[in-house]
Amino acid sequence: MDIITSAIYQGILWGILSLGLFISFRILNIADMTTEGSFPLGASVAGILIINGVNPYVAVLISFVSGMLAGLITGILISVCKIPSLLAGILTMTALISINLRIMGKPNVNLLSNNTIFSFLNKFNFPENYKIIFVGAIIVAVIILLMAIFFKTEIGQSLIATGDNETMAKSLGISTQAMTILGLMLSNGIIAMAGGIIAQNNGYADVNSGLGVIVIALAAIIIGEVIFGEVTFVERLIYTIYGAIIYRLLLVAVLKLEIIEANDFKLVSALIIAIFLTLPHFKKNIFRRKEKI
Repeated sequence: MDIITSAIYQGILWGILSLGLFISFRILNIADMTTEGSFPLGASVAGILIINGVNPYVAVLISFVSGMLAGLITGILISVCKIPSLLAGILTMTALISINLRIMGKPNVNLLSNNTIFSFLNKFNFPENYKIIFVGAIIVAVIILLMAIFFKTEIGQSLIATGDNETMAKSLGISTQAMTILGLMLSNGIIAMAGGIIAQNNGYADVNSGLGVIVIALAAIIIGEVIFGEVTFVERLIYTIYGAIIYRLLLVAVLKLEIIEANDFKLVSALIIAIFLTLPHFKKNIFRRKEKI
């Protein structure tokens, strides 16, 4: 049972990362590699602030701001410098390796002896896993609510229009450059915040923690979309969290079957994404064959 609840809380926390990537990947249609730099950036910022006595909640908010700055750099490279989005993300991600090392002063920092955003529940004697699920669910609910409200505003709709059809958006008087920059700032802000939260849960911040996180986030988004199909915007956000949980449960199931070792997780992650990306294609082919019959 503990391993299942562990997979659930991991899914919820990593789902925050997926919500951030959802903005760049699904709304702006940009494969933003900044993710792998902004995630450890948030962890680094939150980690160094916490060990210096800053309130962990304030540390999470500052990690959000740091991620927005990373997204700002990528947005400027894309919109102003006209660098292709994939290359722009890689450039920012590479630069952030050095920045993260400068922030922490070393490859990793230990947070085990410090208060975290989960510490306030210690006095209630909650089981550890349920404590993390409770806090994670509140954070996720707040983020989804704020995203739902924002994307119903004029600016939010302009952001969606920019991702849907940039040419049409320009004809409507929308500054697509500004919207691209804003979208990447919000995306990387949430991603960095996820880094700060997960670092507190893990008990350490590590400069290499961003390696492969974009695959984890993509897995959650794609699994949610494939399983739950065409739904409303808010439901897509909720199902992204479900996708993250399902992804974690799949990994646990595969690990329990002793098919793979822990070191093979990245390989399995890539295979899971490939399978779920392929499923819609198979479904279409099956429907076409039935129609011909």
